[in-house]
Amino acid sequence: MTNDLIYTTYIRTTPEKLWEAITNPEFTRQYWGHHNVNISDWKEGSTWSHVTLDGENIRVTGTVMESKPPVRLLLTWASPNNPTAESRVSFDISVVDDMVRLDVAHLNLDDDMAKGVTKGWPLVLSSMKSFLETGQGLNFWAGIKSGCAASA
Repeated sequence: MTNDLIYTTYIRTTPEKLWEAITNPEFTRQYWGHHNVNISDWKEGSTWSHVTLDGENIRVTGTVMESKPPVRLLLTWASPNNPTAESRVSFDISVVDDMVRLDVAHLNLDDDMAKGVTKGWPLVLSSMKSFLETGQGLNFWAGIKSGCAASA
């Protein structure tokens, strides 16, 4: 069985700054739990990896399927422990008045991956929004202590 998850958020920023927040490791480490970073050149056909800061643990990996800065990014997404259970994530960015709308669709998730990202994406996207609007991401560890796990 596969699952599809769709998240929409509005952020007071520009499409260019949002694109940087998604793709630049200096930004991702500031709002993504566990201080993970995304590594890639973000060109179509390139690989990408979501790794720990020390580079020793690859948490998620995939291929850049479509890259149209600063409006659309489409990635395959898989655990390095189960690369055949591949899903897809799209980031669609559009301007709405003085805000940017971000639609994140994570499609074709198997049950195991869905369990993690269902908890993880809301935390990551909320932290990214806070980071872009205030300069500071959320404290994921506080959420874990209260029973909420960040596993994206």
